Amino acid sequence: MEYITVVETAAGWGVSPRRVHRYLQDGRVKGAVRFGSAWMIPADAEKPGDPRREEGQISLSSDLADLFAATTALMPRNNPDAILDSVGEERLRLHYEGELAYLRGDFERVAGCFRKINSEDVASRLCACPSTIAAAVSLGNFSLYQELETWLKGILKANIGAELKAIAELSLDTVYTGAAVPHLVSARLKDGDFSALPPQARPNAAYKRAKYFQSVKKYESMLSVAQTALALCESEQGISHSDIYLRVVCVLACCHLNRTDEAKKYLLDAAQICLPHGFITPFVESAAEFGGLLWECLAPKFPAYHLDITKRWRRTAENWVALHNRLADDNIAITMSLRDTQMFVLAARGVPYREIAKQFNLTVGRVNNIMQEINEKLHVSSKKEHSQNYFYNKNK
Repeated sequence: MEYITVVETAAGWGVSPRRVHRYLQDGRVKGAVRFGSAWMIPADAEKPGDPRREEGQISLSSDLADLFAATTALMPRNNPDAILDSVGEERLRLHYEGELAYLRGDFERVAGCFRKINSEDVASRLCACPSTIAAAVSLGNFSLYQELETWLKGILKANIGAELKAIAELSLDTVYTGAAVPHLVSARLKDGDFSALPPQARPNAAYKRAKYFQSVKKYESMLSVAQTALALCESEQGISHSDIYLRVVCVLACCHLNRTDEAKKYLLDAAQICLPHGFITPFVESAAEFGGLLWECLAPKFPAYHLDITKRWRRTAENWVALHNRLADDNIAITMSLRDTQMFVLAARGVPYREIAKQFNLTVGRVNNIMQEINEKLHVSSKKEHSQNYFYNKNK
């Protein structure tokens, strides 16, 4: 008979290793053999039913904790899609299918996976909400966004436990940090209080806190939070959503702090993890903020993806700007191409024109002409105004 470990069994059954140990301790896994402190489980052993679930006794908090443990397994670095074959439970498969689709920019599929979740499965819906609500905005599907926002705010008002409320807040913070509306970000995220969150959700919360620091221009704090969280969660054994996004936010922080060499390293690391598998969304979302690094680092090594990112950026960015305009006091509009926006960002950061010219393979004179054209589009007449109009033209 072939035996497998607790970890392998947990992956196959779509539960946490802790749950498998409970089954073993209760004597509910037929044929399992114990050797000292280790267990060996028949490869064909069937997952026991959960009597608490069958009797309606399992709590939402317990279900949520188990679900987070089961949906944060590392995806194989050489073939992330293999994770789909390692989970047996349908709701876990839907979760990973949605995560993979999100990373590839297939936002319709993300929404479709969410729709397949049982409407009464609150834990699964909460786990899927961060990616789904972000996908809704990227699609410009504001009816879905409003549906999810209303549902999440309902969770916050209900008396259903601190863990569920913390996860609901984290989903809302996904869009509030993405749309650069820091006044709406939860106090929990601002203070860095992650105690109510499942441990597996904390790297994602750290990423969003770093994005919050970006929106309030605290770039040293932004980098510190991201680097610390990355050091705790990164692994050479596989790929995780947080591992990717923490690298991206390190790029952005280093760009703001003019630590260009570090920014390039983080960007190339993220690209080498993501782009061989078609994971372009992290780069599309931050394409303008990367400035010239996107052009300089990705165009030579990943020319096909560089073009794809450039094409997708404008449509996605327009929808996030539309959300910003709904939620913020100011009104902003995209009026430039991605290249012009990147050059505008660099100039706003105080990068000399000669450095901008080098990154975009242009002459200094050409950069000067482009910047004059940009300033005319944005009705900017001084460098101070240029910096104040960071990224987009503000129409009061």
